Amino acid sequence: MDLVEFQGKQLFGRNGVPVPPAGGICRTVEEIVAAAEEQLGTGASAVVVKAQVKTGGRGKAGGVKLATSVDEAREHGEAILGLDIKGHTVNVVYVEPASDIAEEYYLSVMHDRVNKGHLVICSREGGVDIEEVNRTDPDAVVKRSLTPHEVTDGLPLATATAIVTQANLPDEVLGAAADLLVKLFDAYHNEDTTLAEINPLIRTDDDRIIALDAKVTLDGNSAFRHDGYEEWKIDGIDADDPLEAEAKAKGIQYVKLDGTVGVLGNGAGLVMATLDVVAQSGGRAANFLDVGGGASADAMAESLALVLKDPAVSSVLVNIFGGITRGEEVANGVIEATRRLGDFPQKLVVRLDGTNAEEGRRILEEAALPNVLSAATMQEAAAEAVRLAQA
Repeated sequence: MDLVEFQGKQLFGRNGVPVPPAGGICRTVEEIVAAAEEQLGTGASAVVVKAQVKTGGRGKAGGVKLATSVDEAREHGEAILGLDIKGHTVNVVYVEPASDIAEEYYLSVMHDRVNKGHLVICSREGGVDIEEVNRTDPDAVVKRSLTPHEVTDGLPLATATAIVTQANLPDEVLGAAADLLVKLFDAYHNEDTTLAEINPLIRTDDDRIIALDAKVTLDGNSAFRHDGYEEWKIDGIDADDPLEAEAKAKGIQYVKLDGTVGVLGNGAGLVMATLDVVAQSGGRAANFLDVGGGASADAMAESLALVLKDPAVSSVLVNIFGGITRGEEVANGVIEATRRLGDFPQKLVVRLDGTNAEEGRRILEEAALPNVLSAATMQEAAAEAVRLAQA
C-alpha cells in the first residue's frame, strides 16, 4: 500500500524524522485558498501547492506549484485539482509553507530482496530521478546492504554516519543527516514498510536537515499488525493503481510496474523469473501478471486487454509453461484473444514450453498473426520483446 506525500510525512514525523510544519489537506479551491491565507498570514513567505497522488513525476506534470500570494494559490489550485497525472486524477491537494533550500540530497531505506535484508541509498544529488543519477554518475550514489543481524536494535549511529560521510554530505550537516537516517530506519522498521524514501532531503540555510518529500510503501502482509492500515485510507485518494483496481475486481493477479515491456505468464514463480530475464536483456517490465494455471481464450483476452490498457506498454511478452494446460490450448487462447481485442499497435512475443509446446508453436506459426511472434526460449523471447519496446 502506497502513501501520498502528506501521509508519508505524518508517518516520518511520529518516528522523529524532521519534516516541514504541517500543511493543509484540501479537496476544494476554497480550502486551498484558506490554507494559503492562514500560512501566509502567519509568516510564511510563500506556500507550495502539491497534488497528492500515488505516482511520481508530479512536478513535471504541473502538480507542484509555488505561490507567493493567495491569488496565486487559487490559480494553482484551480489548475491542479482534477489534473490527470499518469492516470491518477488529483482530488486532494496539500498546501504547506515553502522551505528555504540550500541543498538537496537523496536518502532511502528499502527491503533488499536480493540479499534478504535492507538497503540504504544515499546521494548528494537529490531532487532528481535517482535511477538517472545512478546511470550517469554511479559514484554519486552510495548503496549499503544491511543484514537483519546488523540492525537487530535499529541502525547504529556509527553505520549511519559512515553512509552519509561516504556520500560526501557536507561536514556541517553530517551529524544531523546521520541522526535523521537512524530515525528514518526506525520509521521503516516500526511501521512495517518496504520503502521509506526522501527525495529531496534538504539542507536549510541554517544547516537543518528536513524531509521535504516522502514516498512510503507499506507492507500489505503486515496490515494485520496495524489494524489493516485503516488510518491511511482516506476519501479522494485511490487505494490502488487504476489498472490494479480493475484487475482486482476481475480476479486477475496484476501489479503495475514502471517499464515498457508488458509481461504475462502462468504461475507467480515463472512471472518473477520473466521479470528478471527482461531486466537482464536491458529492458524494464511494465507489470506483473499471473494468468493462473489455465490459459483459456477468456483468461488470455482479459489479461492481454488489461496489459494493453497501460499506455507505457510498447511490447508484450507472453511466457507460458504448459503443464496441465497443453501448448495447443495456449496457442488457441492467444489467437482467440487477439481476435477479440482487434487491432492494437503492440507486438506480442509468445514463448511456449512444456506439454505439447511444439504443437502450440506450429499453430501460432500457421495462424500467421501480424502482431504475434513466437520464440523458442525465454531468453530469446525477452530479448525480442525488449528490442521491440525500444524500437
